Amino acid sequence: MLSRCDLIKGTAVALLTLSIQGAWAQETRMNLFKIVTIKDEIVVGLSQEELQALGGNDASAVAHALAQKGDLTVWQYSVHRGPNGELQQAPTAKIGLLANASLRVEPYTTPYRIVPHP
Repeated sequence: MLSRCDLIKGTAVALLTLSIQGAWAQETRMNLFKIVTIKDEIVVGLSQEELQALGGNDASAVAHALAQKGDLTVWQYSVHRGPNGELQQAPTAKIGLLANASLRVEPYTTPYRIVPHP
């Protein structure tokens, strides 16, 4: 049987672990965007730091940077099964976007956990 002291220690460790994981998830928060082209639609992910480097934190900043620079290198995301079998939105490949092929940039939401890119 667990003593009261062991129960308190276990709870403290669990709370500490959850707070560390929450802080890590906040630091590596990914923003997903759908890039609509003439041929297809793809989902890409950018970190907060990458968005700030582009000059904003929303779809219009991505569209503006793409129009000004002519091209961007980003990580493409798609749904995969994680190690525990749970569906997650994960990076699949680093790709280049060309301004003349992209028609629209939209924010993208997903019900799945988003895995940060390397």
